Parts: sequence; structure tokens; C-alpha cells
Amino acid sequence: MIIYICLKHLLKDTLYSILMNLYLLYKSLHLISVISWLAGLLYLPRIFVYHSEAQHDTQVEIFKVMERKLYNYIMMPAMILSWIFGLLLIHTLGFQIFSELWMQIKGVAILILTHYHFYLGKNLRLFASNNNNKSAKFFRIINEIPTILLIVIVFVVVFKPL
Repeated sequence: MIIYICLKHLLKDTLYSILMNLYLLYKSLHLISVISWLAGLLYLPRIFVYHSEAQHDTQVEIFKVMERKLYNYIMMPAMILSWIFGLLLIHTLGFQIFSELWMQIKGVAILILTHYHFYLGKNLRLFASNNNNKSAKFFRIINEIPTILLIVIVFVVVFKPL
């Protein structure tokens, strides 16, 4: 009987340790992918600014390549991984976490960031087909969107308001 109780506690502690390590792994990978995603969300509109102001065809072609590679090879995988690891974190914590205000605010901010991401993709396609009609000033202004959302997300995650 004593051996059974000891094994039961040992198994429970081991399972808890495995789950906690998975949670920390998911959290680490989530943070890495979010940082990569946000770097792209901040950099792509800046490239659009320079692209809008480009005078020579060679400059325009270089910006097209930079934009396409940034969006397809860095931003898109980073966004997908951010979502995957975020959902794994939610699954690990339990879906009742959505009853908390901070998570609802973070969720709305993430949906806005995701919409912004695809909006940048739309602008990338317009630049690629030489159909951009937006000014450099426009891209300077929208470049502030991810910064504002990042500030909101960090504060609600750290302070977890009711």
C-alpha cells in the first residue's frame, strides 16, 4: 500500500513536471515567434515608405524583393508560429482563461494585429504590381499600429486587470 501511494505521488509529480516544462517550452517559443513577427510588422511599412519615395527602377525592384522575402519568409511563418504556440499555451492553461478580461483584451489586440498583417500583405501585392496609390506619410502613420498594440498587450499580460 505504501509503495502504491509513493508511486502515485511520484507519477503525479512527474506528470506535473512534464506539463510545466511543456508550458515553459510553449511560452518561450511563443515569445520568440511574436518578437520575430512584430519585427516584421514594424519593418515592412518602413520599407514601404522607402519604396513609395524610390525614384529609380532599380531601387523599386530591390524594394519589391525585400518586401516579398520579409513577408513570405519571416513574417508569415512567425505569425503562424505565434498563433500555434499561443493556442498551445491556452490549451495548457485551459480555455476558461477567456473569462478573464486581460485575455479578452489581448485576444482583440491579436486579432487586430493579424488583420494588420494581412493588410500589409495586400499593400505588398499592390507594390508588386506597381499599383500603390498610398503616400510615404500614410505608411509612416500606420507603422505606429503594431507599437501601440504591443504596448497594450504587454501591459495587460503583465498587470492582468480584472
